[in-house]
Amino acid sequence: MEVLKKPLLTEKVAQLTEKLNRFVFKVDHRANKIQIKAAIEDMYGVTVVAVNTMKYSGKLKTRSTKAGIVSGRVATYKKAVITLKDGETIDFYNTL
Repeated sequence: MEVLKKPLLTEKVAQLTEKLNRFVFKVDHRANKIQIKAAIEDMYGVTVVAVNTMKYSGKLKTRSTKAGIVSGRVATYKKAVITLKDGETIDFYNTL
């Protein structure tokens, strides 16, 4: 199981990073906080102070096409907000 899927880089997350030293990742929906903390510390070599998780359920989407009305569902996902120790940071752009 790959715990970390990808980091989320949005304006809201950028504000969290600047003010509170928090980073946000999309994670596997089966991963718990202990596994997420271990994966972050192994991959980026930082000290994690806290992990907060949120589950998002997929929403229904409907669209009109030539073939008629097509309806489907957006995938569900789990998001983790990671708080790092003061003075430590994760640089996503140098690790690409």
